[in-house]
Amino acid sequence: MSRTSDVASALTDRRARRVAAEIALLTVMGLFLGAIGPFATGQLSTTTRYVYWVFCIAGGGAIGIAVDETLGVAAGGFWRRLTATSFAMTIPVAVLVSLIGYVLTGSDFRPFDVVGFLFQVWVICVPVMALRALTWRPALTRVETRVVVAPPLPEAEATFRRRLSAKRRAARLIAVEAEDHYLRVHTDAGDELLTARFAEALAELSGAHGYQTHRSWWVAADAIEKVSWRRGSGEARLAGGLVAPVSRSHAPGLRQAGWI
Repeated sequence: MSRTSDVASALTDRRARRVAAEIALLTVMGLFLGAIGPFATGQLSTTTRYVYWVFCIAGGGAIGIAVDETLGVAAGGFWRRLTATSFAMTIPVAVLVSLIGYVLTGSDFRPFDVVGFLFQVWVICVPVMALRALTWRPALTRVETRVVVAPPLPEAEATFRRRLSAKRRAARLIAVEAEDHYLRVHTDAGDELLTARFAEALAELSGAHGYQTHRSWWVAADAIEKVSWRRGSGEARLAGGLVAPVSRSHAPGLRQAGWI
């Protein structure tokens, strides 16, 4: 029972804060319009003008919120919801505006005159409801995903590793770089220069977890620490401080894995 009571209390507090925020937002809008005095309201006295706009925006906003939380929700989507709400609230808000003007200024209230207010009211309703919708619009949640790869199986690199000296054959493979007719193999035990073609290295490492990032670079997946991409090219920062270039033609593999 205590837990249920706590949940109900929290919901009540949340609703109260939301209502208070709605009132504050509409009041600020009303004060702003009172300051600029659109639609010839600048001819009114300062006090009357501010009271007029605060009441119009607060009352019209209340009507708009009621419409938005019913008809607007059913419309779905930001623009569809805004369009449906602003059009549906225009007539009742125009009636309210006419009544407020009648009370504050003592002018004659003629129902037919409401028609003359429709466009002016709609012009105000759209930005007011749009600002309200943007204020309460949930923030976009950005979820970053990245493919996590398992360490390569020993046999996946076995053929290529047999090319290395005994000192580096069991070392962690970081990258393979083509240098003319040679290969520079980067490991955590240092570099080693091999006489071999880059195409042969790619074929022997085809079963290993890694990416060709450039026409002359292959990097091990578990050696990548960060990938930077800008204006059609990039670079991959690897273990040990090594940096490998990333070309446009070889970027899709890294992009699919979530690095770009």
